[in-house]
Amino acid sequence: MTLFRLDSSIRTEGSVSREVADTLERAYLEAHPSDTVVRRDLATDPVPADAWPTAALAGFTPEDQRSPEQRAAVGLAARLADEVVEADAVVVATPLYNFGVAQQLKMWIDLMITDPRFAPGTSPLAGKPVTLVIARGGGYGEGTPRAGWDHATGWIVRILADVWGGDVTLVEAELTLADTVPAMAELRPLAGEIRARAHQLAGSAGADMARAVVESLTSVA
Repeated sequence: MTLFRLDSSIRTEGSVSREVADTLERAYLEAHPSDTVVRRDLATDPVPADAWPTAALAGFTPEDQRSPEQRAAVGLAARLADEVVEADAVVVATPLYNFGVAQQLKMWIDLMITDPRFAPGTSPLAGKPVTLVIARGGGYGEGTPRAGWDHATGWIVRILADVWGGDVTLVEAELTLADTVPAMAELRPLAGEIRARAHQLAGSAGADMARAVVESLTSVA
């Protein structure tokens, strides 16, 4: 069985989304130590900025008339799609950047949608457990000054669940900048509690994903 993990934080060290996803991965592997983990890191191996428009336009071009660049972009989209299609469970870990979706994650999603298997109406994640781990530097809950400013989480969940059909679990960490921003110093105890809770939820999500994978295989058998 295979777990696919996608990371999109620009930080390879000190990233809370990566740290929480690590907890989830460990919990999953404790239940399935022999499983394969396929990792794609969009910080160290980003999707080329021109891949999506090139692949999208290729969709309107007869295959025998496509340019070498179009063929390469379509091939990249297919390889990325293969990684997810062939996985039994999926983890997407990302931060909130500038109140929206991380650019590198958005490019990955856009390119994936050019593959026919991930086009709207296809539900390629149907029957697969999917966990979205998201880290936010500030606080965006109801009653806070920036409630409603998070324009990433809802959109990503809609893509993973409503467009691609996955059974999505959300693991959230907030106030992750409290330790480094002086103006947030008084929020550090709360930030620590939220972070600890995110790790706890991630551990539970990893164990649940492992069970769900076994149950899905048993039902198929």
